[in-house]
Amino acid sequence: MKTKNIVELKRKKRIEPPEVACTTGSRNHLCVFALFGRNFFSYTTLVNILDSSYYIGFLAIGVTFVIITGGIDLSCGTVMMAATIIGGGTAYKTWGGWPMWISLILIIVVATAFGLFNGIMVSRLKLPPFIATLGTMMISLGTGSIVSNVRSATFPPARGAEDSWFKGIFKFIAEDNTSYPPTGAIVLFGTAFIAYIILTRTKMGGRYIFAVGSNKEAARLSGIDVVKWEMMAYVISGFLAGIGGIGFAAVYTTVMPAQGQGFELYAIAGTVIGGTSLSGGAGSVFGTMIGVYIMSVLRAGLPSMDLQSQYQTFFTGVVVLGAVMLDIYRTKKSSEVRILSESDRYREEMLLKISQLKDKETTSSPPENKQALQNELAELRNEMRRQYRTLKREEKAQRAALRKKEKEFEKKITE
Repeated sequence: MKTKNIVELKRKKRIEPPEVACTTGSRNHLCVFALFGRNFFSYTTLVNILDSSYYIGFLAIGVTFVIITGGIDLSCGTVMMAATIIGGGTAYKTWGGWPMWISLILIIVVATAFGLFNGIMVSRLKLPPFIATLGTMMISLGTGSIVSNVRSATFPPARGAEDSWFKGIFKFIAEDNTSYPPTGAIVLFGTAFIAYIILTRTKMGGRYIFAVGSNKEAARLSGIDVVKWEMMAYVISGFLAGIGGIGFAAVYTTVMPAQGQGFELYAIAGTVIGGTSLSGGAGSVFGTMIGVYIMSVLRAGLPSMDLQSQYQTFFTGVVVLGAVMLDIYRTKKSSEVRILSESDRYREEMLLKISQLKDKETTSSPPENKQALQNELAELRNEMRRQYRTLKREEKAQRAALRKKEKEFEKKITE
């Protein structure tokens, strides 16, 4: 019996979305730290997790836009610190004492300008994103050091002062020093929701940014202004770095120029853990937020197990590698094509019949009907096993005969 090979899409196995996989990973981390950590499930730990996620969360949301376009932003951490030093440490204190609200706006403007600079170099000058943003990282680090004279800057005034109103936006503390749940989480979640709307409900994210990341040439031929939308992704990353700088200054007292080095790695790691593909064209803000909080849980949980900071770096690398490998596996499986032989097609058809009979069995009420359906199911399963084994043996014999003929033909050619 000759088998007819037909090319079909392979029946897809159930592969969890990135967000579901991230949620499962986060739950596993919580279980481990709850079992082996000391006082992990406490209000103080919750506050530490939320406090350490503000600035990384804002950076990661911006980096998500960039990575979806197929790029990378290595400068977001140092840009965040440089903008904070220029806006608060210098404009507010040195340049004639600017009002606090103008200094905060300056932080966002400076960070957005760096993002625009990145976008111009990548989209218009066609520099590789890695090189362009690496150069901007060094420029912003040097700018922050020059402006601050290589000294730490005490940006925000003390709580209770006239210009410290912005601190309460991210961390509200009452007059009697009662600390309320971090309000910055609401700001972060609100920003994430707006970014989610942009990525899913507007032409910028819903079509253009994803199209640019999937295939730039195809996007250009379809009429999309690739240069404009690729540049906009870096502008958004810079803007959110400015928001992150304000959040960092609100929670922490001292701002140093070199303090931002390494923040971009945590932002990129959170984005990748959240399921955004480094090859571009795929990603979600919801997954990024889960990835950021996985990183925050690691930072808060490992010290509770009496592990030093170097273990945090080690396990972060392990988690990032696992996330990238999962992304590669998911991409491979989603596009995998194979040749289904006659036996495979027969098995698929029989499994479909068995599934339909199972549905009938569950909806059938008379007992005699259920018994008849169960008998029919048993017969179908036995028939499927027998026929499937028979077809597999015939296909195996045909493959062996074909290999034999190929060897004989090769032997004739060599003689």
